Amino acid sequence: MSTNRFKARAAVLGSVAVTGLLVTGGVASAHVTANVYGDAPEKGGYGAIVLRVPNEDEKVGTTEVALTVPAEYGITSARTKPVPGWTAEVTETDDVVTGVTWTAEDGHEIAAGTTSYEEFQVVLGALPDDVDTLVLPTSQTYSDGTVVAWDEPPAEDGEPERPAPVVTLAESSGHGHGHGGAAQADSEDTAAASDGTDDTARWLGGAGLALGALGFGLGLGAALRVRKAGRS
Repeated sequence: MSTNRFKARAAVLGSVAVTGLLVTGGVASAHVTANVYGDAPEKGGYGAIVLRVPNEDEKVGTTEVALTVPAEYGITSARTKPVPGWTAEVTETDDVVTGVTWTAEDGHEIAAGTTSYEEFQVVLGALPDDVDTLVLPTSQTYSDGTVVAWDEPPAEDGEPERPAPVVTLAESSGHGHGHGGAAQADSEDTAAASDGTDDTARWLGGAGLALGALGFGLGLGAALRVRKAGRS
């Protein structure tokens, strides 16, 4: 075998091996995760948490996602962001939030295969001030009835096979930060109402100017006709 052919074959085999490692690593790391887009939520505050749920079955899709909120966290408020085609239900026990369940409507499940995912956002609070990390066990139900529990707590000797989603909390700044989730949602509602009022005011103002201009034009035309008739 020539040197060039040997090098070419080695390169092909090497690329295949690397591709296999990447694919294997991708599949192994595809699990339900809890993400925070922005600053970490603070202890004692409110935090917007986004569950990212990838589908992992080639033949069936995901129809339900159930988040467990441990009662010992003492969280009393959960506010979900609408996901098109999905309904959300918050579960409370003795005035404490213990879970949030998202259920897909017909035809809106996370598609079968290993390339699709969906994100589910919930604002939780007030967050506990005596823990550094929230562990949020989550179950994923497929259309064939299979339930996969992502509920294993973090381990010091490596990632468990079915890790539970986790969120790291920041220390309280003492300046009211960390309440951005609920406050932001309220401010968005207020801004939307304000925009609607401003749009109405602008429309009415524009209509008033248009009518005023029309009236001025009619009045000017009448005056010119009267002047012309007087000259005649």
